[in-house]
Amino acid sequence: MLTSTFCHAPGIGLRTERQLWELGILSWADFDAYERMRLPVGRNRSRILRHYLDQSTLHLKTCNPGFFADLLPADQLWRLFPHFRDRTAYLDIETTGMGTVDDTITTIALYDGRNIFWYVHGDNLEEFEEDIPRFQVVITYNGKCFDLPFIRNALRVQMDQVHIDLRYLLASLGYRGGLKGCERKLGIDREDLDGVDGFFAVLLWNEYRRNRNRKALETLLAYNILDVVNLEALMVMSYNMKLGETPFAESHRLPLPTPPQMPFTPDRATIEAIRARLHSAPSPRWA
Repeated sequence: MLTSTFCHAPGIGLRTERQLWELGILSWADFDAYERMRLPVGRNRSRILRHYLDQSTLHLKTCNPGFFADLLPADQLWRLFPHFRDRTAYLDIETTGMGTVDDTITTIALYDGRNIFWYVHGDNLEEFEEDIPRFQVVITYNGKCFDLPFIRNALRVQMDQVHIDLRYLLASLGYRGGLKGCERKLGIDREDLDGVDGFFAVLLWNEYRRNRNRKALETLLAYNILDVVNLEALMVMSYNMKLGETPFAESHRLPLPTPPQMPFTPDRATIEAIRARLHSAPSPRWA
């Protein structure tokens, strides 16, 4: 889709871009053939567009997604995805809370579409800083407001990759209700982790730290990793739905990814034990 994109050039909006598509200019290469005809952009903007298409070709060849991210409208960053997919990481963190000064990161999961990486507080969390620069694009759900600021503050990691936040991309398609809500609406089944959420992830970490329950940590990591694996499926679904707003719904469509072999299995006994304690706990009294 990126090589069919013109709206990143100054003076070329989405409406003008669609006019170019309707004329049969469906790619940067097509622009060369049509450049001499009467275009809906005028002579000056045509020269500017020609310059930016030349620059675009160069930056695509040199694998520089930042060039396009700086120029594209924020709601069009999804167009980058297929062209830089092999340089993309799906990212999710779990923490001890919602970002107060005392909260810390407990686990981080990364997935690049092939390999799964996980990082645990008190074990190998520092390795995240070494690994994340390998990726040029980061995809999250609500990472703009939560994950990335938390990582910057807690780990002092720059996190200057191109960032696609699926919270906003899915919302533009009519899907809201948090990550789990969007998954349900799009038919993604969490199976043994159904009903486990961010609050429960805190309880799993507490169970691991207080009782040295390894099964609790493995369940937390299974939950954290499932989040990032599902982000890939959600990104592909979102990309395909966005294509439906263009002439490229079929020609540029991507197949759904095959889920990887998961390195951890959630422990049902641990989940049910924590749930039982929650249900038996007395309700708080408010003054």
